[in-house]
Amino acid sequence: MLGMAELVVVLVALWPDEDSRLTPTQFLSASAFSMWLALAVAVLLCTLRRPLSRLAPTAGALSALVLAGVVALFAAGVVYGLYTALGESAIDVGFWRFISGSAAIAVLITAFLLRYFYVSDRWAAQLNANARAEADALQARIRPHFLFNSMNLIATLVRRDPVVAERAVLDLSDLFRAALGAGEGDSSLTQEVELAKRYLSIESLRLGDRLQVEWRLTEPLPWSLRLPHLMLQPLVENAVLHGISRLPEGGKVEIAIWTDGGKLYFRIRNPAPSPETAVLSLQKGTGHAQRNIAYRLTYKFNSRARLAGGWRDGSYVCEVVIPLQ
Repeated sequence: MLGMAELVVVLVALWPDEDSRLTPTQFLSASAFSMWLALAVAVLLCTLRRPLSRLAPTAGALSALVLAGVVALFAAGVVYGLYTALGESAIDVGFWRFISGSAAIAVLITAFLLRYFYVSDRWAAQLNANARAEADALQARIRPHFLFNSMNLIATLVRRDPVVAERAVLDLSDLFRAALGAGEGDSSLTQEVELAKRYLSIESLRLGDRLQVEWRLTEPLPWSLRLPHLMLQPLVENAVLHGISRLPEGGKVEIAIWTDGGKLYFRIRNPAPSPETAVLSLQKGTGHAQRNIAYRLTYKFNSRARLAGGWRDGSYVCEVVIPLQ
């Protein structure tokens, strides 16, 4: 409100007309008046925000505009009276022209800002809905192929090694519990790392010696940092499904997490097939998961977070940067 009020004064001062050009004294007086008027309207609307919000949107907006106009009329009348009583000549227009013009400007500024706040609020709500829809889509995508593979694996382990089968069932339960809650609330770095480890534990039962995992956790790490659900596990899943499982000899997934310069860094590196084959794989699944995670990171951390992936020396590398503050 204060910024818009001062902007109007600046526009008037910059108007290319010699006859209406404001002197420095007039500019300061107009700025003080506009600040006082805007502050009075803002305080009144903030004080009455609860009863106004109970009205229908149209009725609430009209009520706010009427209140802004009444406050502007009263404040402009007080200022005009003070200047008249002091014998000042700074106001060279009639009483009704002065108070009606001030009220009209106040109403227009209030209407513009109310519309801006409404659009901003709707945009934030839509962004939140899109983020949850993306999380639900990721959840639905994780469930089918991994569930079938895991259940087939567990079925073969039940008779051969019941202890390992029980551990796999518990790991699978934790993984899908997190997947079902992907659109609700936040996770933490501790939970994300633990979930990725459980996923890799299940995949190691399926791939055996073909899957090797190396964790590089450089302390200190912000283990309690709030993160979007299912941020790390899908990236690790991509490394396994689109990299290790497509190579007959398998390979090693390297997962490095460290902090530097007020930021948290993730790097997932894995060997993968040739770039020509990998492009098709990326289009089928990897790109979707990365776009989903990048979208949710942007929603939570704005442009301060970033996700990038690409080929480096025969390996696919995915990096995530998240601000700690």
